[in-house]
Amino acid sequence: MNRTAEPSTLLLSGVSSDSHTWNLVYLELLLREHGHRVRNLGACVPVGLVVDTARRERPGTLVVSSVNGHGADDGERLIRALRAVPLLAALPAVIGGKLGTTGHVGAAERRRRLRRAGFDDVFEGPDALPRLLDHLRPADPAPPRRATAGGGTARRD
Repeated sequence: MNRTAEPSTLLLSGVSSDSHTWNLVYLELLLREHGHRVRNLGACVPVGLVVDTARRERPGTLVVSSVNGHGADDGERLIRALRAVPLLAALPAVIGGKLGTTGHVGAAERRRRLRRAGFDDVFEGPDALPRLLDHLRPADPAPPRRATAGGGTARRD
């Protein structure tokens, strides 16, 4: 198979106050299924750890997820710290999930605020996952994997 380049790694992280992991596991599996390499930092990740990991590993995109309703506040702190590092100022970064505690009330302003702070896109609401997948579509996605009899996976060619 002739590939021009391997897909870059997505750095996936929860926000510092969010201890939920199911969303991160689900996103990691979904993103891998769609041809991405994923480095999942997990839940309750301090801002400094996200910034240090991004500086060291140079991912293609930062994907931030939250389900506790404090994603907008925590995410804003995170993106401002990331954008303050010259090496990371242009790193594509997106955030999504339950970003506020008021539901759809104030959602448009929340999205504007997060974009002004430095996120390239904000995914919130019922169409969030399809929009995220479309936004992150790899230029040359890896072929889907299929299960093998031994429980592993094999590439379809």
